[in-house]
Amino acid sequence: MRLPLLLLFVCTISFAQQNQYSISFENAVHHEAKINIRFPEIENDTLTVRMSRSSPGRYAIHEFAKNVYDFKATDSEGKQLEVSRPDPYSWAITNHSGIVNIEYTLFANRGDGTYSQIDPTHAHLNMPATFMFAESLQDRAIEIEYNTESQPDWKVATQLKHIKGNTYTAPNLQYFMDSPTEISNFRMKKFELDGKTIRFVLHDPSSDDLFSAYFQKVKKIVEQEMKVYGELPNFDYGEYTFLACYMPNVSGDGMEHRNSTILTDTETLANGGMKGNIGTVSHEFFHAWNVERIRPKALEPFNFTKANMTGALWFAEGFTSYYTNLILCRAGIISAEDYINGLSGSFNYVWTSPALQYFNPIEMSYQAPFVDAATSLDPVNRANTFISYYSYGSVLGLALDLELRDQDLNLDDFMKLVWETYGKPEKPYKVEDIQHLLKQYAGKKFGEDFFNKYIYNSEMPKYEPLLAKMGINISRKAEEADLGISVENKDSMVVMTNNPKIGTSAYKGGLDKGARILAINEQIVENTEEFKKITSALKPDEEISIKFSIYGEEKTTELIVGSNPSYEIKINADAKKKEVKNREKWLSGK
Repeated sequence: MRLPLLLLFVCTISFAQQNQYSISFENAVHHEAKINIRFPEIENDTLTVRMSRSSPGRYAIHEFAKNVYDFKATDSEGKQLEVSRPDPYSWAITNHSGIVNIEYTLFANRGDGTYSQIDPTHAHLNMPATFMFAESLQDRAIEIEYNTESQPDWKVATQLKHIKGNTYTAPNLQYFMDSPTEISNFRMKKFELDGKTIRFVLHDPSSDDLFSAYFQKVKKIVEQEMKVYGELPNFDYGEYTFLACYMPNVSGDGMEHRNSTILTDTETLANGGMKGNIGTVSHEFFHAWNVERIRPKALEPFNFTKANMTGALWFAEGFTSYYTNLILCRAGIISAEDYINGLSGSFNYVWTSPALQYFNPIEMSYQAPFVDAATSLDPVNRANTFISYYSYGSVLGLALDLELRDQDLNLDDFMKLVWETYGKPEKPYKVEDIQHLLKQYAGKKFGEDFFNKYIYNSEMPKYEPLLAKMGINISRKAEEADLGISVENKDSMVVMTNNPKIGTSAYKGGLDKGARILAINEQIVENTEEFKKITSALKPDEEISIKFSIYGEEKTTELIVGSNPSYEIKINADAKKKEVKNREKWLSGK
């Protein structure tokens, strides 16, 4: 998240006006932390403190207050103060003498990029999920002490400014809330690049040799991503910290912050993480430029009391996703063939989706509060109405890069222009600002056409000729049959598990999630193996009947078998020398 420059860390605020936090973990075995906060020099009669409802980098509502209990408020002499609850997220404290001390217990047992986890292995802290705050005092500096006396082998890793021992400070609430902290018996490696220190903190039981090998991959990623922008960001305090926790007790995630990132996964380096986790490193570090400093205006400043929404996630998250595997290829971590083959997944997810008729990439970005780790009890129709802005933006980033290269330009240089214009000076942007820069970089007609067709509308770029110039083939699998039905064995029945996509045979035939498939062309279906055997013999345009039961009623529907809408993207083994050269330049970042 975009925050004040390092110069602003030199504050004129007196020590007395600094809010002081402390946290301890005596009951870590039961996932509890004890938190104390001191708010001095309060001028208002009532001090309202609250838990956040959102977290930097996430766009949905998260009710962190639900895990807070045993709340107490006292004055400077330890006298209990009056507390009322104006809403589920707040505590209003009255009749104080200008100083309020609060304490509470936090239960925390989800280790990822949003929540906190406390257990005997570590204290994995996301600040909004952990600490209360007072909105009226959000411009004050914050000092925090991590008390680890009950865990003497634990160390502290965070982007916060180190003062002494386990005491750290932040210039204001925005920076504090954006500063996740890993406290454990971690290991750390670091290197210097472009006058900055890059630290990699690893909480993982794997060997030192594996850590060293993984760290070399991290270095290559950092170097390649710096080449895209031409320089590293001006990290506060001159350092950036990866907080990697690869442990069986966490949940897989990655979350960017101004000078650090959280990386969590159940796969340790010795158990698949060497390959499975490195893509998140690539994605999250790219955010140090794109999102953290090339910052959507709608997210500035971040609001901790509500969901945060922007129409720019197709660029902020999507273009970052485009570079994720491309950087791995440029760093030699994956092969060119693996990279090209890997394009098919996102490509098919986006361009075979019925959701294209409902929302363009900007509007898909607006859906983030409903999908970004959001929870709901009622069923949704996302298969027909939503395309992830990660994937949508990724395939549009591919199209833009290839279209630019067709004009002897490239996306790297365009991202440099965005960086110089909006990121480096930390000037938040609107979507139309990106269009204006594209017109400046590639010409008015090019910029208007790309945005009018693919950003403000949902047209599909002409990938076939663009990929052909890179010696890559793209083809449909139209000869394969497709009913649009997924099934599972459930209680000795074959049950449909998906909402059928609009336009598929299943959708047209009135089949729906939960339907029990009884027979196809009068052939009894007793298990998923029989279903697969029967359907694999079908041909596109073939007329069939399906007997099924739903809502306690047996029905038969006649339908026409559809064709597989998917595409396959492969390197052309017979590509011309010029096409091969174009591909090599693209994949090497030249």
